[in-house]
Amino acid sequence: MDFDKSILFFLKPDLVDMILRESSVKDISKRTEILREHQYVKVLPIVIKGLVKVYSRFDEKELLLYYIEPGQSCVMTFYAALKNTPSKVFANTEEDSKILLIPVRHLPDWLKNYPDFNELFYNQFNLRYSELLDTIGSLLLERMDKRLYDHLKKKSELINNNSIVMSHNQIANELGTAREVVTRVLKKLETDGKVSQKSGEIRIIGEW
Repeated sequence: MDFDKSILFFLKPDLVDMILRESSVKDISKRTEILREHQYVKVLPIVIKGLVKVYSRFDEKELLLYYIEPGQSCVMTFYAALKNTPSKVFANTEEDSKILLIPVRHLPDWLKNYPDFNELFYNQFNLRYSELLDTIGSLLLERMDKRLYDHLKKKSELINNNSIVMSHNQIANELGTAREVVTRVLKKLETDGKVSQKSGEIRIIGEW
């Protein structure tokens, strides 16, 4: 398969070889929906390259749950696959991505016979739980301008680019707020010299 196997360093070599024999790797263009709500999960993803956004919808509003980076998988997808229940989340590629797709029929045997495979998902659960606590803390304690700046800063680090192409409406959906709030707060951040805006592009130009 056309990728560096070292990205799966957390798995033992014999398990990596088995996964590669039984799985497929797919190149997926950015902004492609790869999982829908209520869809039954047939393959478990591990991101090899790129970035995937996992989110939920409430009354037509999107709410960002987390990003899946290279070397990571989706704990929500893992749970749905293991329990054979419909997905409760959506997932889109944020960037052109290369994704390893593991058929879920192999999960019970591999989880039983390979402790490091279990470890992958325990680690993912801990990561997402920590992110959830950080999000709750941000909602309770931080002003919207700090929340918005931190959100943009994290996104720029994930895509390795200070320029972010997102609409105010997209940002509002990810933060669970109104577009008008994002527009007002971005203007304040621009006045404060922390971001600049031009033709749908937001650039991080200052530190908090």
